[in-house]
Amino acid sequence: MNARDIAVMCLIGIVAGWLASMIVGGSGLLRYLITGLVGSFAGGFLFKQFGISLGIRNELVREIVVATIGAIFVVIAARLIA
Repeated sequence: MNARDIAVMCLIGIVAGWLASMIVGGSGLLRYLITGLVGSFAGGFLFKQFGISLGIRNELVREIVVATIGAIFVVIAARLIA
């Protein structure tokens, strides 16, 4: 994994975290990044386990959507636990 891959992953995490916060509430750049990165792993895992395909051809958009859905699940789960 090179610096470009890490930068793209962080950018996707920030965008996904921001989108999730717009849907379920929240604020803060660091919180966006953490929520988005954890959400991207959770969303990717869930979509792969259940064999869900969104049918989005653009890879970047697909990754952002999956990460956002995962981030929403992470935020809701964290709120239920807390």
